Amino acid sequence: MKNFNVDEIKLTKYLFFTGKGGVGKTSAACATAINLADQGKKIMLVSTDPASNLQDVFSTELNNKGVAIDGVPNLLVANFEPEEAAKEYKESVVEPYRGKLPDVVIKNMEEQLSGSCTVEIAAFNEFSTFITDEKINKEYDHIIFDTAPTGHTLRTLQLPSAWTNFISEATHGPSCLGQLAGLESKREIYKNAMLTLADKDKTTLVLVSRPQVTPLKEGERASKELRDIGINNQILIINGVLKKCDDDLSSSIYNKQQRSLQEIPKGLKKLETYEIPLRPYNITGLENIRAFLKNDNIKYSAEKLAFKEIPKLKTIVDELYDSNKKVIFTMGKGGVGKTTIAGAIALGLAKRGKKVLLTTTDPAAGLKFILDDKYGIALSSIDEKKELEKYKEEVLSKARETMSEEDIDYVKEDLRSPCTQEIAVFRSFAEIVESSKDQVVVIDTAPTGHTLLLLDSTQSYNQEIKRSQGDIPESVKNLLPRLRNPEETEVIIVTLAETTPVYEARRLEADLKRAGINSKWWVINSSLLATKTTNKILKAKANNEVVWINKVNEISKGNFAVTEWMPEEVKGQKLLELLN
Repeated sequence: MKNFNVDEIKLTKYLFFTGKGGVGKTSAACATAINLADQGKKIMLVSTDPASNLQDVFSTELNNKGVAIDGVPNLLVANFEPEEAAKEYKESVVEPYRGKLPDVVIKNMEEQLSGSCTVEIAAFNEFSTFITDEKINKEYDHIIFDTAPTGHTLRTLQLPSAWTNFISEATHGPSCLGQLAGLESKREIYKNAMLTLADKDKTTLVLVSRPQVTPLKEGERASKELRDIGINNQILIINGVLKKCDDDLSSSIYNKQQRSLQEIPKGLKKLETYEIPLRPYNITGLENIRAFLKNDNIKYSAEKLAFKEIPKLKTIVDELYDSNKKVIFTMGKGGVGKTTIAGAIALGLAKRGKKVLLTTTDPAAGLKFILDDKYGIALSSIDEKKELEKYKEEVLSKARETMSEEDIDYVKEDLRSPCTQEIAVFRSFAEIVESSKDQVVVIDTAPTGHTLLLLDSTQSYNQEIKRSQGDIPESVKNLLPRLRNPEETEVIIVTLAETTPVYEARRLEADLKRAGINSKWWVINSSLLATKTTNKILKAKANNEVVWINKVNEISKGNFAVTEWMPEEVKGQKLLELLN
């Protein structure tokens, strides 16, 4: 693979950096912007990421119009606040119905419009102006976007019934609907924006991933979603590739990465692929941003840990045992190690004599890979695809009784939204918990607060309207109050000691609070600081974790634990090492 070097690559006018949280898309977008600006080109960098940390990256107060950056004469940086835009947008949709529909229906509509899909539409509404505005087009050589819309959002924009008054009071059940109501005036702008996105001479979608199995699989899924709607102009950047190994830990990481790269998913193999070496520093400040695509720039942070001793996972397991928690969720973004932490907690509780059921949405083989029957833990696995198909069919059969084919197409697309999958899986979780009242249930993956509020508000809505719309089983109705009971339920937020995972974990926590669910404990997984590496890149990277470990200590009020990066696969008896 070639290094991603903007001096040697012919780039289109519009560049969209996309990828899951924590893969380095903001770092890659910022470094590309500065390196192009240093060549004398006029650049605008725009972030539409709700968890954006651009202000920290540039140490500058930003707005949605664009701010010049001291030290980079040709660069203007704009930071949209899509969540703020989504709030305004939501109010513009709901306001005409206030006073005309019961309060419980209004509440349901508001929650329908509170999810990530609406935030994405609001973001697309903002940046579509940038890719259709002739004045901006003439003024800048390149316009770079940190975060591209998902295939689901783009397909929704293309549906004819998305532009009708198809709104929440006439929908099929708990999902994300009505995001486009009231945006008829923008239809032509969106159409032109979509055409620009698909034009290979104007736009490049830069998929950013890491040399690890999960991010690469997620990259393949995003690539396919975009290809399905005609956006084939994609390249792939693999960020964080370790180039040298000289101790046990670095050798293990190097070998793991190389295996992942050799087994790169089929859907990514055809893409032009570049790499960025693993850098040992946080990508903040002009010096580090400039260095990101070019050199290691090894420096050590002077920040010290704000506490004497790194807390261990055993502390959390001890409290879960002593407080007799019955339902334990591990929650976090993909790739942070939720399954491993769930397995370690389950094993820790079983060793203390608790009867434990561990359940996950991973395939059964994946769960049995880390634990098997000999450890005295009951294992169950939910087939995500099967549950989703079952739920989709249930919703569609009800929708067909009252809806036109055009609106059915919208329902079908809406059922591809992330919260639909969460709801389908959560129903299965609820059944497992309902049937397991005499044991502790540890669940790998929890639904977001938005999904839980959708389930709750739709339950109220159905009682009001007295008709069936995506029925909520009794098991789910019973589980929602249990989840809100801190005596019974614990949600453990899993993150990494890095910028984006910590920011995204904070958003998850806020989302849960909105749904009335308490989350006390955080786990920082796979910390290099907790190892004794002598490799200079990993040692410097470990040193730069300190700021984020201190941040989690502050956010969680000291209720957190750190697990060290393990060189081999963590399974079976090895899980107990995470507790110590």
